Amino acid sequence: MPSADASTAAPTPASAAGWTETTVSTRKASIPEGLWLRCPTCEKMIYRKQMEANLHVCPLCDHHFRIGAVERLAQLMDEDSFEPLFTNLRCADPLEFVDRKPYPDRIREEQRRTGMNEGAQAGLGFIKGRRVAVCALDLTFMMGSMGSVVGEILTRTIETATERDLPLVVTSCSGGARMQESTLSLMQMAKTSAALARYDDAGGLFISVLTDPTTGGVTASFAMLGDVILAEPKALIGFAGPRVIKQTIRQDLPDGFQRSEYLQETGFVDRVVHRAQLRNEIARLIDYAGK
Repeated sequence: MPSADASTAAPTPASAAGWTETTVSTRKASIPEGLWLRCPTCEKMIYRKQMEANLHVCPLCDHHFRIGAVERLAQLMDEDSFEPLFTNLRCADPLEFVDRKPYPDRIREEQRRTGMNEGAQAGLGFIKGRRVAVCALDLTFMMGSMGSVVGEILTRTIETATERDLPLVVTSCSGGARMQESTLSLMQMAKTSAALARYDDAGGLFISVLTDPTTGGVTASFAMLGDVILAEPKALIGFAGPRVIKQTIRQDLPDGFQRSEYLQETGFVDRVVHRAQLRNEIARLIDYAGK
């Protein structure tokens, strides 16, 4: 029996519909990746550009997506008012720390990936016309961990606010102390807290903004020392994680434990503020304090 050629072969579903494999592949390739994403809270598919235009907040359920320091400062500061400070600081490796790779190699990799020098951005600028000193931890750089440089940037920002009698705004988002710097990292907790004590003695106004997540040594030091502590909705805020705490005390934890709403109920946070209202809230606090 002669073999079937292209003219006698049964049509495939694609060819019957007037398609070819090449056409199908081309159509798939013509749809850009990353246009849509699934919200982790409501689990709906949302248009990425719509979410970004909405301050990186889900337009359907108000889930606050995590953002880096650049986006944070762009949202908070008046347009073209931000003057960056302390951009020339670089971390050393006095411990010659190596885990899966040497610490200097890890830092260089993070710098290439993020375009940032370190895990914090600081400077001077205006929020709704009020001049402030501001520092934002950057979650995209080694999970916003606080090493020597992050601690130094924050300390210098506090000292600048003290010298110039400016309100201080710090937005925290961090996994805690940077383990690659060991005790040198833990020392930043005392250094930043001492700088804040001097700032308080000088009559300064410190507004601490807690975002998701704020944990570890950051929570155990400067983040919880604000004259006013604001938090974004549903932000994870704590020292040890809830799983570790549950295993340690061998008890079930309350619903919403370590979330910003629970901390407001228990007196650790003054207000839970939607990201869209954060600029207004900070401006009102500065006016109320007469700064």
